[in-house]
Amino acid sequence: MPKEIVSLSPREEFLISTDGASTVAYGMQGLNWKGKLHYRLIIWQSYRKIKSFYKNALQQKECYYGPFKGEFGHFLLHNLPFLVHLHKKGVKIHYCGMELHKPFLIDENGDSIIYKWYPLPDFFAESAPNANATILPERFRGIVEGFKAVARAEGKPILDISQNNMYWYVFRNWQLEGKQSIYDLSKVYGKSKENICVIFPRKKGGKVTPNNGESWDYEEIARRVSPYFDKVLLVGHPSFSAVVNSGGNIELKVSSDNADTLKYCANARLIITQHSGAVHLGAYVKTPVLIIFKGSPPVKGLMDTVRFRKNLTSQSLNYALNMQEIENFAASGNL
Repeated sequence: MPKEIVSLSPREEFLISTDGASTVAYGMQGLNWKGKLHYRLIIWQSYRKIKSFYKNALQQKECYYGPFKGEFGHFLLHNLPFLVHLHKKGVKIHYCGMELHKPFLIDENGDSIIYKWYPLPDFFAESAPNANATILPERFRGIVEGFKAVARAEGKPILDISQNNMYWYVFRNWQLEGKQSIYDLSKVYGKSKENICVIFPRKKGGKVTPNNGESWDYEEIARRVSPYFDKVLLVGHPSFSAVVNSGGNIELKVSSDNADTLKYCANARLIITQHSGAVHLGAYVKTPVLIIFKGSPPVKGLMDTVRFRKNLTSQSLNYALNMQEIENFAASGNL
C-alpha cells in the first residue's frame, strides 16, 4: 500500500505522533510471523467482503448496514459519511443504529436518508461506548439479531460492522478511497450565525486520558469566553457532560436530543470541545471548532482525526492548550 500523506499544521505537528494512525499496516505491529499471516488473512477477507457488499449494494440499489452502537465520533467520522455516500448513489438503506442519531440522518431538505430503521434506544447511562465494540444491554440484542435475520431472509447485501477487525482496520481506511460524503445540515438546522459560543463540558473517562488530556474547569472556560459572545451555551449528552453552573449569558442546554444540539451548533460562531466526537460537528454545520487539550503531547488519536476528515471538509481545526489561549482565541474574532 502506498504511504499515506497527511498535511499537518505546525500546531498539529507538535501535538501528533505521526506513527499513531490506525492504518492497515499499523495492525501488523508487534505480531510474530504466525500472527502476521493470520492478520493478512483477516485483511484479505475483510476487503473482499466490503468490496462485494459495495458492488452489490450499488447494483441492487438496496442494502442492510449496521449495527452501529458506538461512540459519537465514530458515527460522525466513519458511519454517517458512508451512509450519505450510499444515499447519494440512490441506495435504499436498511439501518440498525442508535435512535439518538436520527437528527443527523437527513438530507439538506430534512428528509430521512434511511429507508427502514432498526433503532437501538439510548443505553449510554448503563453501558459506555467504545468505538463500535460497545457491549449492548442484553434486552436490546434481539433488535440486532432481528435485523440480521431479516437481511439474510431478504437476500440483500449486508455489511455487519460489528466485526471488530474488519471495522477498525479495513472498513474505516477503505472509506478514504472516495467512499464518503456529507450533507450540509446547517441548511436544515441553521438560520443565521449568531454571536454564540457552544461548549461541550465533557466528563467521559478518567481525569486524564491520552485522547483527551486532563479535565478542565468548564465554568471557568465559560466565564473567560463569555465577554466575547452574546450567549455561551453548554451542550452535550447528559451521560457525558459535567455539571456546570449557569448564570448571566451562560446557559445550560445539555440534552439527549441531538436536534437541539445541531441547532445550537449550526447557529453558533464557535464550538469548543476536548478531542472528542463533537470535534466533527463543525464539518456538518459549517462552524469553526476549537479543540482544547491540557497535558503533554502527543494527543492519542489526533492523527486519525485529521486524516479521516479529509473527505468531509477542508475546514481547519484550531487548538488551545491553556485557559489563556482559549480566551485569546475567543477574543481574536478570527472565527
